[in-house]
Amino acid sequence: MNYDMISIREKIGEILCEFGENDSRIYVLDSDLAKSTTSAKFRDKYPDRFVETGIAETSAMSIASGIASEGQIPFYVNFAMFVSGTAWTQLRQAAYANLNVKMIATHPGMDDGPDGASHHANEDIALVRTLPNVKVLIPSNIKELKQAIKMAIECQGPVYIRAARDVVPNVELEQDAHMGKSIVVEDDGNDFALIYEGTATAIAYEGFEALKEKGYKGKLINLFSVKPMDKEFIKSLASTVKGIVTVENHSVLGGIGGAIAEILAQESQHAKLAYVGVPDVFTESGKSADVKAKYGLNVQNIIEKVESVMN
Repeated sequence: MNYDMISIREKIGEILCEFGENDSRIYVLDSDLAKSTTSAKFRDKYPDRFVETGIAETSAMSIASGIASEGQIPFYVNFAMFVSGTAWTQLRQAAYANLNVKMIATHPGMDDGPDGASHHANEDIALVRTLPNVKVLIPSNIKELKQAIKMAIECQGPVYIRAARDVVPNVELEQDAHMGKSIVVEDDGNDFALIYEGTATAIAYEGFEALKEKGYKGKLINLFSVKPMDKEFIKSLASTVKGIVTVENHSVLGGIGGAIAEILAQESQHAKLAYVGVPDVFTESGKSADVKAKYGLNVQNIIEKVESVMN
C-alpha cells in the first residue's frame, strides 16, 4: 500500500465548523488547548458558541452537561488524558444521566510523546468503555472522523471519539463507517486477523504488509466502533482464522484486546488471541515514534505475535 500520512487532529476544528454552520445547537468547549486540538477554528468562527474554561477540566465537563441539559449539543475537545482521566467523575455523572455530551479526545495513547507518562493516555479506552450509555468510536482517517462526528450529533447520549494526534495513513476506505460495525480493510486469507484501533493505523498497516511479504495470508480489520462492538462479526472471525492479534496505542489491559477477549471467553471454541500494545507499565518521555516502538508498537512485535497465534 502506498499512501501519504496525515494527522486526524488537524481537521477537528474544520469539521466542527462545517457542522456548526448548519446546526446552531453545536457548542465547543476547551480547556486552554484550543490551538493544539484545532478547536480554535470553531472559536474564531462561532465565538458565541465556544466556551473556554481554562485549565479546569472537571468544570468543563460539568458545563458541557449543563449545556446538554438545555437541549444543545456540546463537544468537549481536549487531550484524551484530561477528557477521560481528569474529568472522569463528571463524565460518569453525565453518563449516568445519559446526557447528550460529546467528547473528542486528541493526543491518545503515546501520541504526546515528549510530555511523558502524565500526558500519555494509555488507559482511556478502558476508563470510558466501562461506563454505561457511552459510545466509543475511533476513526482511522479524515472521512471516518467526519462520519464519527456526524454519528455523535445524530445519536442521543454521550459519545467519546478518540482522535490521533500522530500521523496515520491518508487512505479513504471505500466502506463507510457505521456505529456498531467494523471495517474489513483487506482480506487475503484465513491465516490470521490483525485488528487495530484507529490511532494505531500506521503500525498496523506496516505490520500487515510485512506479514504479506513473509507469505502469510490474513485479514486487516479496522475496529472503528469499540462500543457498541460488532460481537457477531468478532465471533465469526474467531471461528474462521487461525489466530487474532489486536494492535492498539493503549495498554493491553482493558483496551480493544480486552474487549475482544470478553466476547471470545463466552465461546466454547475460538482462535488464539494475542495483544500488541503497552504492557502494564507507565511509559516514558521521548519522540512519539521511539516511545511507541519501545513499548511494543513495532513491526517485529506484530510479526512475532501473529506467528505465535498461528502456531
